[in-house]
Amino acid sequence: MAAASEARLATISAALLTGGSGSRLGQDKSRVPLAGTAAATRLAQRLARLFEEVWLVGGDPPGDAPGRRAPDPTGPACALRGVVGALEAARGERVLVLATDLPLVSDALLLALVALPEADAVLPRAGEGRHALCALFARERVLRVARRRLAAGDLALRGLLTEVDTRWLEGPDLARLDPRGEALANLNTPEDLVRIERSLDAAATTADPRSSIGRRF
Repeated sequence: MAAASEARLATISAALLTGGSGSRLGQDKSRVPLAGTAAATRLAQRLARLFEEVWLVGGDPPGDAPGRRAPDPTGPACALRGVVGALEAARGERVLVLATDLPLVSDALLLALVALPEADAVLPRAGEGRHALCALFARERVLRVARRRLAAGDLALRGLLTEVDTRWLEGPDLARLDPRGEALANLNTPEDLVRIERSLDAAATTADPRSSIGRRF
């Protein structure tokens, strides 16, 4: 794990899904400011630190977000369409697909997916929560199934996972990486935005040693 974090990974591609209407949030999720930086830019920067090849798939991502742009393929607007677009654009044999509405995901969690034994799909699972938009996919095998399901109108990502060999990051392994249980918090509503901003503020305060100076007096 340490070795993987010292240099960007060249054999695995990363794709950030930047589409989606953000109707419940009331604004474009990719452009919502978080601690002064657009959500998509924050996550694209994180991916660019870890992976040599980064794609921004769908939507209208901010201009300062690092990565190559790729449009969504034709078909109904849904998460499965974004996955197909990501797998079609990427060049690596495996592709880390991440949704813009997971702004608290950590480097450690993403690298843990890479470190697990290979499967067609590797993703976190917390109870009944299966996070298929924070997943490492075997590009060719999953793309074949995803294209077929998209063309047939079978759009549920849960259904896709039942057709491929899937491995889970869960239980104590996930808890060690996410002790506060917030790394996979979704940004869907204004209430979610408030909670996520509080988490980012708390993390920034903890990371800044100057924040504790006044406590001594």
